[in-house]
Amino acid sequence: MQLENDNVLTITGKRKREEHGPDVKYIRMERSAGNFMRKFTLPANADKEAISAACHDGVLTVTVPKIPPPEPPRPRTIEVTVG
Repeated sequence: MQLENDNVLTITGKRKREEHGPDVKYIRMERSAGNFMRKFTLPANADKEAISAACHDGVLTVTVPKIPPPEPPRPRTIEVTVG
């Protein structure tokens, strides 16, 4: 994975051909073998320093946390002196 231009997440990989027995059926297979690449544009509120990825049982999970919005400014109390 790479972060390009500070807001484009690029995921690249290579899938090898695997032979399976006749009892294995696929509902959908994107590619049987070869290289692949996907690019995702991240939103402005993405925390780019905390991006993480994990691969488990052939499924890649990419987590991009959001930066919490700033708190609105609180009203300031000004003391009035009479005199």
